[in-house]
Parts: sequence; structure tokens; C-alpha cells
Amino acid sequence: MSEAKGVGGIDPRATPGSAGAGERPPVGTLAPAGEGELYAPMPSKHMVINLGPSHPAMHGVTRAVVELNGEIIEEMKLDIGFLHRGFEKSCENVTWGQVFPYTDRLNYVSSIMNNVGFALAVEKLAKLDVPERAKYLRVITSEIHRICDHLTLVGAMAMELGAMTVFLYGIEARDLLWDRLAELCGARLTSNYARIGGVARDMPEGWQEKTLKVMDRVVAIREEIGQLLNRNRIFIDRCRNTGKVSREDALELGFTGPCLRASGEPYDVRKAAPYLVYDRLDFDIPVGSNGDNFDRYLMRMEEMRQSDKIVRQCFEQMAPGEIIVQDFRYALPPKPLVYGTIEGVMAHFKLVMEGIKIPAGEVYSYTEAANGELGFYVVSDGGGRPYKLGLRAPGWPMLAALPVMTKGSLLSDLIPTFDSINMIGGEVEQ
Repeated sequence: MSEAKGVGGIDPRATPGSAGAGERPPVGTLAPAGEGELYAPMPSKHMVINLGPSHPAMHGVTRAVVELNGEIIEEMKLDIGFLHRGFEKSCENVTWGQVFPYTDRLNYVSSIMNNVGFALAVEKLAKLDVPERAKYLRVITSEIHRICDHLTLVGAMAMELGAMTVFLYGIEARDLLWDRLAELCGARLTSNYARIGGVARDMPEGWQEKTLKVMDRVVAIREEIGQLLNRNRIFIDRCRNTGKVSREDALELGFTGPCLRASGEPYDVRKAAPYLVYDRLDFDIPVGSNGDNFDRYLMRMEEMRQSDKIVRQCFEQMAPGEIIVQDFRYALPPKPLVYGTIEGVMAHFKLVMEGIKIPAGEVYSYTEAANGELGFYVVSDGGGRPYKLGLRAPGWPMLAALPVMTKGSLLSDLIPTFDSINMIGGEVEQ
């Protein structure tokens, strides 16, 4: 590799006017630099600084105690728990159906994916198969939320490196998609859309056409974001070769999702262990080679393209039909039955008050969420509430690896690295 040179071919390590290029006087001393000039380098010393939990770089809820030698990170200790809500224990004190609003608040930028992950775990335990249309609706809404999640990451990452315009574009696209999801499930952020045995409601009239029109607009915005960032000198210099993780280290650290694929490992649950209707769909798994912040950004950009492709295929393949199982041991009866028959009102009363009776047993079910493998470990004693519920948060391994990823790098490199792993406090701190 050639020697680093400054502007005009001048060695930046050389002291102006000195005989030996690259030879500097001891730190903290004044030395002659040339006629009428003095050279006074900035002193470098050991410091311990505190970032967060209330700090823009830590996204509000994470505390990092960083040991610095000048601007170089020597050690970092992470302190989480400032958003801890006791998710697992809270779920063990409500009925199976009442868990869904809690799952919304794990990764609150892509909440439907959490709904679907939990529903699949309970259905696996109950050996329950959901209607075909419900499977397609779950995939459609999950992939739309994957796009929303990646738009949030790309926009926030660019904004924290100075590109405010990209953030505004990303949020515009995300809000357009959230408008469509609000029409479908009644909420923009915490969707509460999935149900055990299916989904809460079907597409309203004209929703498919409106969604496809919005997705065309999102494609245009995404391409414009790519034009702003893919060859942007500042963005590339801040992201290329920073936060680098090799394939071997990523596997050792337990990475999944875009961060693992950016390091060169083509693992995606949708391909490795297909669920719902992913085995019927044609889509690619993007894989990086450098494992740095720039590759993790590119992973999100390409995954948005693939999610767009998936949603359009689902609209083409989906046929009319039921959206939830017609078994009133698991699903609430239609309102006319509740209001007009004793059987309907009793089934409704028992499901609401006692909860669905899930057969005794235990399962682990996993899906490909926006940040990686989202896993639910569920234990039932045959009652209407989870006996035990455990969560594998996809963002936790990457957050735990942050001290390893940033050791020896500049403090400024912490910003894009922390952005690129997409730490979501709701799922990491549960």
C-alpha cells in the first residue's frame, strides 16, 4: 500500500520546515517549525466518557461507557435496561390472545412481524393450520413492515452522518406505507393485526390498488435515496471499512439477519426453513463481502427491493377465502352469532375471559424479522395463559458485539456502526 499523502503530495506526517519528514516533537511541547512558526500538537490522553442513556447517538435508551485514548476507542461497556418492560413475565399473566399487543412493542417499527412470529409459535404448539388467504396477508403485511423498518434505518443512519434530506425522504416513504397499514389494521405503529388462527380483518375494498400505487412511489423514493448515498463521498468515507465484522466472527457472535448476510453468510430463515407461503415466492437473498457499515446499508437497500417483489407476487397469487380458522375454540365467533345465538355468546365469553386452551407442551418457533431471527419459546400447561414464554430478540447479538466492533476505531465511527446494527430497545431490553 502506498504511503498516505496530503493535498499536493505533501506527507501529512511531516513537520513543516523540519529536516526529517514524519518526525514530530514530544506531545505537549513547542518546537520550531519554520521561520516565525511554532508547532503545538494536540495532546492525547486517556479519557472515560459517558454516552447515554439520554443522548442522540445512543437513540435514547442505551448507555455506553467508553474509554478513549485521544479519539480511539480502547474499551466500551454497554448498560441496557432503561426501557425494560418485563415482556416475558407480562405475557405469562394474560391470555394467549392478549399477548399480541405486547409483541407489537418489541420492534415497534415492524410490529406485524412480531405478531406473526408469536402466532406461528402458538399455532405450532396447537398443530393449527391457518387459511391460505391469511398466510398471504401475513406475508404481505410483514414484508411491507420490513420495508418500513429498513427505511427507518437508512434514513436515521444518513441523518446522523449529516444527510437530513435522506431522512425526510425515508420517512415520507415509510409514512405512505403506514397509511395503507392503518387502513388495513386500524393502527399506524402498534398494529395488533395477527390472531391465533389467522388475521384480524381482510383487505378493505380498493386496498390492493392503493397499496400498489404507494409502493410504486416508495420505489422511486428508494432509488433517489440510493442516488444520494451510494456514491456520496462523505457517506462512503464514514461507512466503508468501519464497524467491520468477518464472516467467522459474525457466526461466532451469533449474528443473524442483514448484519450476518453483510459479512458473507447467506442465511435467511425464509429460505432455510420456509414458513407461511415463502416457498412459493421467487426472491433473492442479498449477500455482502466486507461486513462493514456500508455493506450493512446496502443489505437494507437490496432487501427493500426483494420485499417489494414479494408483496407484488402475493397480490397476484392470493385468492379469496377465509382469513381465520372457523373453529370457535381458537377464534372469536362472528358478531351476528355472538348477538343472535347462545352458542356464539358463550364461545365469545369463554375465549375472552378464560383464553384459548392450548394443548400442553413446548415449542420453539422462529421467523426472519427485519433485524434477523426472531424466536419465541412457548410452554403451555393446557390452560388459557402461557405457562412460560421466552424471546430470542434478533437485535441482541449485534448490540452485545458493539464493543468488539468498535474497539480500536475512532469515536466518530461509533455513530454509523450503532446505526447499522439497528438496535431496537423494545426487543433487546424486553
